[in-house]
Amino acid sequence: MNFIFITALSLCGFWGISISASDFQTTKVHPGEDVILQCTNNSKWDSLTFWFRLVNSTTVSCISRLLTSKREVKYSDGFQNGKFEMTTNISTVFLKIKQVDQSDSGLYFCGYHSNGHLLFSVTRLNVGEESDVVAKLTSITLGVLSIFLLMVIIGLVVQNRKLQQAFKEQQNLDQSESRDNDDLNYATVTFQ
Repeated sequence: MNFIFITALSLCGFWGISISASDFQTTKVHPGEDVILQCTNNSKWDSLTFWFRLVNSTTVSCISRLLTSKREVKYSDGFQNGKFEMTTNISTVFLKIKQVDQSDSGLYFCGYHSNGHLLFSVTRLNVGEESDVVAKLTSITLGVLSIFLLMVIIGLVVQNRKLQQAFKEQQNLDQSESRDNDDLNYATVTFQ
């Protein structure tokens, strides 16, 4: 797969296509949320701008294209269901994806043709599961609970040692009193 990617980049360089590494972004969202991807269009002239995506490193799909002078967006087959919305404000091109799910994860390329060159910016969209939040909360809860239980155990150990020490002291005291009583029992008084 890396060979294909390197070959594609080499051919892109040969044909005057450039990818802007400074515009590489990663966006992470949860399923069901809306997300807006964006890229800068620095072209001073009328340009053809388009969005396409690479999913699972194998499938490239053109989502939409826009001729800036006409401001009319054309959506490719499979992307006309209203889930994707391409807009522009002259200098920035936006792609809104509504109600994302796992299948929307992948690399999104925004490109435009300007002055004889194709320019791209890349956004990696990661649609994470909501269980990430639940897993973090569970970890925090278990951590706090573990610390609390450790403190209770330490407290019980300290209390147990104090009770054992007090019991030993009481036994020693009882034994010494017992010896004193035994001495008194065997003592005889003699008068002369």
